[in-house]
Amino acid sequence: MSQNRLNKSKLLNFLFRNKTTSQTIAKNTLWLSFGEVTGRFLRVIIIFFAARILGVAAWGTFSYMTSLAAILTIFADIGVSTVLIREVSKDKTKKNELFSTTLLIKAILVLLGFIFIVFGSQLITGINLPTGLIWATALLFLFDSLRRFGSALFRAEEKMEYEAIINIFTQIVIVAAGFIVLFTQASPSRLALAYAGGSAIGLLVTGYILRESISQIKTSFNKDLIKPLLSAAWPMTLSTVFGMLLINIDVIMIGWFESAESVGLYTAAQKPISFLYLLPALIVGGLFPTLSKYAKSNKEKFRAVMEDGVGVILTLALPIVVGIVMLSSGLIDLVYGEEFLGSAGPLSVLSLSILITFPATVIIHAIFAHHKEKKMVPIWLGGVLINIALNLVLIPRLGIIGAAWASLITQLFTNGTLWILVNKISPFKIRDIYVVFRSAILMGVAILVMKFMSISVVGIIILSPFVYLILLILHKDKNLLGLISTIKGHVA
Repeated sequence: MSQNRLNKSKLLNFLFRNKTTSQTIAKNTLWLSFGEVTGRFLRVIIIFFAARILGVAAWGTFSYMTSLAAILTIFADIGVSTVLIREVSKDKTKKNELFSTTLLIKAILVLLGFIFIVFGSQLITGINLPTGLIWATALLFLFDSLRRFGSALFRAEEKMEYEAIINIFTQIVIVAAGFIVLFTQASPSRLALAYAGGSAIGLLVTGYILRESISQIKTSFNKDLIKPLLSAAWPMTLSTVFGMLLINIDVIMIGWFESAESVGLYTAAQKPISFLYLLPALIVGGLFPTLSKYAKSNKEKFRAVMEDGVGVILTLALPIVVGIVMLSSGLIDLVYGEEFLGSAGPLSVLSLSILITFPATVIIHAIFAHHKEKKMVPIWLGGVLINIALNLVLIPRLGIIGAAWASLITQLFTNGTLWILVNKISPFKIRDIYVVFRSAILMGVAILVMKFMSISVVGIIILSPFVYLILLILHKDKNLLGLISTIKGHVA
């Protein structure tokens, strides 16, 4: 009994307290992974049902507005959340002062974004947007932007457990409200309103936990910080804006050239990829405070943390790409139905970008940690211009598959250039990639065998990760063994 109590105490300490660097990174990464993957999985379920129930056109209209809101969410942050995380990680005594000042900046920007959605969204598209959908999307943007800003303070204090629990709770509310809408009076407007209601409840919970910092807004606000905060944030803003544009501008441009049905087909392919883009962000969310701490004080530890991060991320990326490319048509049919089979081609092309964007997430945050974000601005600007130009050429000729290729080529240019930049700032190497590559290829062979044996797509999806995991263990992959060792060392 006492041994069980001791083990439980160690587990709780691992999950809720920050002790060593490796334990803190592992704890925060696990919480972020658990919270975001669980939350996004819940939302993905409702997305798949919504696409089926609403149909291609109505789903395309809903997706267009949520893509617009996603772009404005970045404009409404201008990098202040990242600055808040970085600066509080360095000096926690300035937490309330930094939080109060950045919150005012955030509130003004969110208000401007809200006004644009209400009065400007219909002016930039030929798609007919219901008034109810416009207002519901504006409320979703308002509540979600502020809730996510509160999560930045949790990250700065390396208490990602709060962010994870709130996010799961928020997504549960959204999914519950969404299903009620879908099975009673399904429409894009009501579904967006369900999203907004869930985000509002999540914002209230976030505000309650941060009530102490919120109560000191007036006394802690420092107008002298506004200028240096904006000065530090604008390069991050441009980089983040350009990154978000690279993900969402193709949807907007398809809306210019094609019908709502085309938007629906493309977003059906894009949504799973966007969900998967979350995975490296979870890992980097746990790494970034540590990268910021070591950027100037310990170059060797900084390089080691960055190399470990890239290694773990590529271990995730390779099997995902192999699986999607080999099962694209089956995945679309399983998730959306035959009506959406036109999404299979874009899905295969977009999945290749995972090999580029996953490791780039670590690289971008490494550049942020060294305060070299200004060097990324021309790279991102060039990427956006290339993406727009390619879309203008390829969408009229190839339709949505052209947009997918434009996105992939642009990602290759921007992230390849960022890779060169970070090696000039802090040289690093990709370690032990051969084992991961070989295991992913062998997993692909296993998928071919399972398809030949007429195993269902669901069966292949369930079995393939186990095949890959066994192959990694047999090949003694250092990234996997290192993660297991860290967890066992602090829990056992």
